[in-house]
Amino acid sequence: MADPSSYRPRPGQIPDSPGVYRFRDEHQRVIYVGKAKSLRPRLSSYFQDLSNLHPRTRTMVTTAASVDWTVVSTEVEALQLEYTWIKEFDPRFNVKYRDDKSYPYLAVTMNEEFPRAQVMRGAKRKGVRYFGPYGHAWAIRETVDLLLRVFPVRTCSAGVFKRSAQIGRPCLLGYIGKCSAPCVGRVSAEEHRELAEEFCDFMAGRTTAHLRRLEQEMQRAAEDLEYERAARLRDDIQALRRAMEKNAVVLGDATDADVVALAEDELEAAVQIFHVRGGRIRGQRGWVTDKVEAIGTGELVEHALQQLYGEERGEAIPREVLVPALPDPAEPLTEWLTGLRGARVDLRVPQRGDKRDLMDTVRRNAEQTLNLHKTKRASDLTTRSRALEEIAEALDLDSVPLRIECFDVSHLQGEDVVASMVVFEDGLPRKSEYRRFQIRSFEGQDDVRAMNEVVGRRFRRYLREKQRTGEWVEPEPDAAQDAEEPDAAQDAEEPDAAPDAAPDAEAADAGPRGTDGRPKRFAYPPQLLVVDGGRPQVAAARAALDELGIDDVAVCGLAKRLEEVWLPDDPDPVVLPRTSEGLYMLQRVRDEAHRFALRYQRGKRAKALRSGPLDAVPGLGETRRQALIKHFGSVKRLRAATVEELCEVPGIGRRTAETVAAALAGAAATGSAPAVNTATGEIIEDD
Repeated sequence: MADPSSYRPRPGQIPDSPGVYRFRDEHQRVIYVGKAKSLRPRLSSYFQDLSNLHPRTRTMVTTAASVDWTVVSTEVEALQLEYTWIKEFDPRFNVKYRDDKSYPYLAVTMNEEFPRAQVMRGAKRKGVRYFGPYGHAWAIRETVDLLLRVFPVRTCSAGVFKRSAQIGRPCLLGYIGKCSAPCVGRVSAEEHRELAEEFCDFMAGRTTAHLRRLEQEMQRAAEDLEYERAARLRDDIQALRRAMEKNAVVLGDATDADVVALAEDELEAAVQIFHVRGGRIRGQRGWVTDKVEAIGTGELVEHALQQLYGEERGEAIPREVLVPALPDPAEPLTEWLTGLRGARVDLRVPQRGDKRDLMDTVRRNAEQTLNLHKTKRASDLTTRSRALEEIAEALDLDSVPLRIECFDVSHLQGEDVVASMVVFEDGLPRKSEYRRFQIRSFEGQDDVRAMNEVVGRRFRRYLREKQRTGEWVEPEPDAAQDAEEPDAAQDAEEPDAAPDAAPDAEAADAGPRGTDGRPKRFAYPPQLLVVDGGRPQVAAARAALDELGIDDVAVCGLAKRLEEVWLPDDPDPVVLPRTSEGLYMLQRVRDEAHRFALRYQRGKRAKALRSGPLDAVPGLGETRRQALIKHFGSVKRLRAATVEELCEVPGIGRRTAETVAAALAGAAATGSAPAVNTATGEIIEDD
């Protein structure tokens, strides 16, 4: 590991002007390329105290052994040079979006004497018109098959074309009218090129003129009594409309735009692009990247647009590019895109209307892409095994942690404090053993104390299971601890089941069972206990285990801000490499615990907001509650009703009526807080 001060340039040597810089390792390989509006402050920021740098930046500057730079005139030139160098040197610490596949395009080879429509992948060729990209090649072939009725351009390979010209007979498409057969001279080269240009115009979105022309020809043919020709033209119009229906109309007819959206977490980011031409979605593509740099959404957008348009020119770049966030500053990127297109390009963030709705759709696609990428990565057996081995090595465990439990605390400003426990076995979630806790020993906001309580309750249950089976001979926890934890059914809520499931109906059937048939919810200890938090939460969890005499369970915490792993007895965190599969697995476990706790906390809050005075009446179900409200019209009138009036409601007997009257009278006596309209601040009357 190099010391950055050993190659730090003197401040006077660094120019105060726009430029591009390169960090090189000891073998003179370029490991990072960056640009700056002013080189002096930007480069100086890399050579401060290492503890103040982001972990990824710290790794880069300690890997590097030298730095050099090139001065340019403007920020636009810096942007262009940065892209060129990233493409040339492929630096390991730069963001590089990677495709998991090569997207197919519909290509028309206008550079040939007889242009051909075909599916193409890979680098774009000069003189070829491209449309797309498409998600699947079969989508291109279906579209072309529909359009060949109206635009019978050549689709055959060079060998088939040459063979047909030699024997003087066209291929099958020529016989069925889906090719104009230029190979045998049915049309001249000029006529065939005109057909190809009309085909390209239609694919570019200029559809109205072609449909109008065909409709006029159909009407003239019908007026001239050429019914067969009119019927063929009618079928051609229907084929064009079916081809147009395959591309959804999302914006105005004249809108040409690319919509770019991102989904990101601490380690990775996914980008999705929808290509809109003539108001219709003409193509879609996406990438996934590792976030090797400490950058924000605006800079991720800048890198994505560099990769998307770096090799494009002219109309391949649309008039408008919609993005989720603008880089700072945005003017150099806009000028660069304008220079590539040769005309003005607007780069902006949509705020409302159809464009904002489309941006939300593209963002959801990006989120799905990122989740699918994570799922594929987590489902690979070899990857999971390597991740568990890396965790064991980094935390100095005796064996790989085949069972990992993670705890998280969730609340809303100290209200509705809950916690979650998720279980991963062999690197995969075991949702039947997820558990949810209510914090009962105190009120208010204290995540450390809540973590101590939850871990203690979980492992006291484990010790009780061992006592019951005779594996544990120590005395039971004292009365104070028992008072804090009265019953198993109250201790843990339902597993990750349907939201409407009864709290303990699912939990009673889930998980392994003992010889007496009772569910063994907490019978197995984990090899690794993970808490969502830093050093204080880790210390609280370790203290709970020490209090119970448990010393064979490893404990660690994952701090979300810098993804640092904290151990109970170490003053400094363990920083796993950014590309570590072990870090990815710990992050996934932590995020799952956070999701599960947040879902429970939101559900409790929503239930509390919907609750009313009738909910506390024992034996009164939803049907009879609704019958009472419908009969009296409001809770205020229901509260004023006598027992005899309550008995008039169908299904309400005298005993139930007396119970309802007593419950409503008790609620009124306690002076419960009135309902408040959160939008206006007005008090809502019962009637």
